[in-house]
Amino acid sequence: MPVSAREAGRTEVPVTSGSPVTEVSESVVRVKVPLPASAGPRPEACDWLSYLRFRHVDGPAESADADRILVAQPGILEGAGAFDSVARNTVAAAAESGSHIEFWALDRRSNCLEDPTGVQAGLAARDVHLAVDYYYRQKEIDGRKFAGYQTNDQVKWLQHVGLEQTVRDQYDLMARELPDQRARKEKMLCGGHSLGGVLTAYFAEWDFDGNHATTADAGHNQCSGYFALDTRIEKGLPGMGGQVPADWVPIVEFGAGAVQAGLDAGIVPRALSAPAVVNTETMNLLAIAGLAANIAPDAESDLSTYIPSGFNQDMTYRLLFSKDYPTFIKGSPTVKDFRFSNAAALAGLLDDHSQPLAFMQASVGFWDGGTIADKEFPAPNNLEEIGLGGLTRLLGTEKKAIPDEPGGPLFTWRNYDRVGAPDDPVHRSKDGTPFTSAGKEVTDIAELARSLSEHPLDFTEHYFPTKLITDIALADAPGIADDAVHEGGIAANPVINLQAGDGLGFGDPQPGDIIAAGYQHIDVLTASAVQNDGRPEPISTNLAAFATG
Repeated sequence: MPVSAREAGRTEVPVTSGSPVTEVSESVVRVKVPLPASAGPRPEACDWLSYLRFRHVDGPAESADADRILVAQPGILEGAGAFDSVARNTVAAAAESGSHIEFWALDRRSNCLEDPTGVQAGLAARDVHLAVDYYYRQKEIDGRKFAGYQTNDQVKWLQHVGLEQTVRDQYDLMARELPDQRARKEKMLCGGHSLGGVLTAYFAEWDFDGNHATTADAGHNQCSGYFALDTRIEKGLPGMGGQVPADWVPIVEFGAGAVQAGLDAGIVPRALSAPAVVNTETMNLLAIAGLAANIAPDAESDLSTYIPSGFNQDMTYRLLFSKDYPTFIKGSPTVKDFRFSNAAALAGLLDDHSQPLAFMQASVGFWDGGTIADKEFPAPNNLEEIGLGGLTRLLGTEKKAIPDEPGGPLFTWRNYDRVGAPDDPVHRSKDGTPFTSAGKEVTDIAELARSLSEHPLDFTEHYFPTKLITDIALADAPGIADDAVHEGGIAANPVINLQAGDGLGFGDPQPGDIIAAGYQHIDVLTASAVQNDGRPEPISTNLAAFATG
């Protein structure tokens, strides 16, 4: 039962956590804010907005009494759970200086379509097979059966969830939770990670009451400052020259009318998806892999064989675990020919020495337990030497590596704080240089696994609305961002730019940036509270100082 229901249409339920940051409590808050009738039929759960509320255990029970409240928008394909570590570390750091702040990790409305039943039941029973059986073998849990991943026809209402609905959802939630506009202006800071910075920029300029002559309702007057986590508070996508890549949604070239017609007809997918790696099923597979690594990190993984074969997972494994082009084309050896610990299997999906997409990379340590070779698929490790250095914006800055003994030993994972230890074999690339060093590893694989599998609001976003991306790409078209009229909104408040040294904006540092050396794009959310050099984590400590200053 909810522990709080101070008004109709609101619930708040505590979240049990295994986080080592025990002085911070977490709860999941849901507030009923129905979509307009014009959105069409949708699940009842999608008429609610949700967020994870992090606060200090010694702080005030009511948000209105907190010293500050950080309100965070997730990046693309991200959910509220992704903010777990940075939220806890920031709240704890603020408390050390005598301030009690809160961190609200927003979950976008589309996440109502996710079904966490299997992962949550697997966590409670400490049995990852229970989760797999729920999602892949139709095994019921408490009388509930997985309905399958939603098809394009089943998510028709998402064609109405774009830029306007997203910023309005944030405004409505903030206003519902803290009704006094003057209190919002005094206490709340707005920001986010990656795409969250772009959304914050639009939020700052948006007019929410329909009267452009009044400003109390303007987005910038709901916040006292802005924070950017490996992004900018700017109306353009970070790390992409401000533009949406044309191959993401090619129809944007034909204009807003064509896009909306395509969404209406179902020709344009209503949720962003690719045949492999980036799609609904893969996002859920990350939670399952996180669950296995959370429950039994050192045990041998059987997920590649226990999860039934299918095109998506087989192609995803092939893309992520092929040593080179001949291996990819031949299809052998496959991931099933190697032995991995659960921690290593998870790291193979997200570590910056394995995951090929920069926006999905974290620095969690390195392979261990056997022979390691250069991974030169989908691109060689010497991009700079062959004149393709520009691809590092897409593929990341670090050389890729892969186990090289099929049928051999159990490959394990050397955690971030064991890189450079006396027993570290220091695996080297073919050019003789070490693949990594202690200064390049910042996230605890155990904490990443916990964040992926523990929260009632997921780390990832399974059904990212295509309209949100197309609206940003076509924001100048009539009817898209007509209420983004307060052009001084971004400059109206102070901003802190917290950048990953090796993240999406690594090639374009700006004056005043706080740069976390060695961090990848995801690390600004997941980095450990104590780093390899023994110093406090710089993103959260600087964010706490900004919030309380």
